[in-house]
Amino acid sequence: MAMEGGKSPYSAAASEVQQNQSSPRKSTPPPDNVEKETHLRFLLSNAEAGSVIGKGGSTINDIQSQSGARIQLSRNFECFPGTSDRIIMVSGTVDNILNAVNLILSKLLDEFYVEDGGEVDPESKTRLVVPNSSCGGIIGKGGAIIRSLMEDSRASIKISPQDNYYPGLHDRLVTVAGALGEQMRAIELILLKLVEDQYYHQNASAPFPYGAFGGVNYGPNGVGGKYQNNRSPIKEDRSSSVTIGIADEHIGIVVGRGGRNIMEMSQLSGARIKISERGDFMSGTSDRKVTITGSQRAIRLAESMISQKVASVTER
Repeated sequence: MAMEGGKSPYSAAASEVQQNQSSPRKSTPPPDNVEKETHLRFLLSNAEAGSVIGKGGSTINDIQSQSGARIQLSRNFECFPGTSDRIIMVSGTVDNILNAVNLILSKLLDEFYVEDGGEVDPESKTRLVVPNSSCGGIIGKGGAIIRSLMEDSRASIKISPQDNYYPGLHDRLVTVAGALGEQMRAIELILLKLVEDQYYHQNASAPFPYGAFGGVNYGPNGVGGKYQNNRSPIKEDRSSSVTIGIADEHIGIVVGRGGRNIMEMSQLSGARIKISERGDFMSGTSDRKVTITGSQRAIRLAESMISQKVASVTER
């Protein structure tokens, strides 16, 4: 376990930061930016989230006390749209965040990637969650900034296209791949760009805006409490129902083999999806009834996913 002092130091520049919290970095924004409270969100699989939390929250508390950062996790099955992964948010100063991320990634590398006796540093990837509006500051004109970040860190950095299939999703995934030192240097450079972005700070109050999100916030005593974002959940959580018609021949793709597609869409959107029996059509049509029940947001998300599945067949 790489908890003790972070076994794998991340790049010369970043390890200096670890040894000396106030050490000046080259080509960085003014110190007030580095000292400003900010946050970083990235994705973890359920197994990885369990490893980071530890028994009774012991590991996550160790990481918080060693790094000085605050760590919050979305709850089980509250996933980033289009994935089965949870969101972790690390808050604090840039140095606090980098120390916490280094401890987390070192631990995950030890547990999920390292093979016994491996001489070469294993390569892995970290998917950061970044608002659409902040991605331009990472890409730069004609991709100039992202190229310089990759040259400096030697990590691969890829930004997902804007996803129009999920209404209300204003984030993209920035995938950083390479050995731990390369990833940490890239994450440091990206975080310093985000700290300069005024809009990015406004997003800090809503770390988990997907579905009816309330994350788990691990306090200093290891007891997980419910994290509520600032929006009132009352209207969104009211359950309602919508019935749409889907052509009989397209029901198979909506359901998926062994019900896989419908289960996945239900899980990601948070809505219940029920399909009428064969021969039970919307009146005056040969379309089967698909009834979607849940909050308004969950219904919109499920409808969008269903349309996407049907479109993928009809476009062929």
